[in-house]
Amino acid sequence: MGCNSSQAGPTDYTELSCQACRNGEALGFDFSMAFQPIVDAGHREILGYEALCRGLDGQGAMWVIEQVNDHNLYRFDQTCRVKAIEWASKLGIEGYVSINFMPNAVYRPELCIRTTLHAASEWDFPVERILFEITEAEHVQDKYHLRDIVRYYQASGFKTALDDFGAGYAGLNMLASFQPDLLKIDRELVIDIDQHLAKQVIVRHLLALCDELNIVPLAEGVETLDEYHCLCDLGVERFQGYLFAKPGFETLPTVTWP
Repeated sequence: MGCNSSQAGPTDYTELSCQACRNGEALGFDFSMAFQPIVDAGHREILGYEALCRGLDGQGAMWVIEQVNDHNLYRFDQTCRVKAIEWASKLGIEGYVSINFMPNAVYRPELCIRTTLHAASEWDFPVERILFEITEAEHVQDKYHLRDIVRYYQASGFKTALDDFGAGYAGLNMLASFQPDLLKIDRELVIDIDQHLAKQVIVRHLLALCDELNIVPLAEGVETLDEYHCLCDLGVERFQGYLFAKPGFETLPTVTWP
């Protein structure tokens, strides 16, 4: 799936209106958003919410992704941004809204960001409270292109996060190319971490790395109290996972504090 304009292939990069994104007109199918809180558990503070795509009848994210192809990748990426911002405004999110984006769908960051800026203006949602997540699990064809996207977004006032760290293609090489504001430690490193010394060592050193690079670490996919207490002992302060709340479809779920 090409991301450079010279390799765009069949993908249509026509600038979209917020209305076209809202009703699924640009895609040929429609979807909505669920929201899962991101928390500072020690201070019992909700920092923001990640926007997660869902089918209109509650189908999971994989059902939505199965509808995406080379022809509508760019339009899907743009639509996710508009829907996330619209719902964040409707639900009165006071922290940041975290939006997953697909680097391979961004051919030129200064042009592809226009629809996002229009949506933020229309729904009166501050740009500085929009956080873009790059999933490390997506194979990025051009790491220099991704570096330029992140740098442009940061210079434009957006926050950035590297999602699924430890489960993807680039790992430390990606961190050497750019430094996101937030690094989300992958669920595979979190599962039963209280029982695995190797995972504890890896996370401990990862936290030290984040500290030196001025990156905020976050553990995602936390589901048990034992995982949570172990991560706290290692120095993790920010969390996301079922232990705190499952995603709420078009609503903000109630957070359970350990």
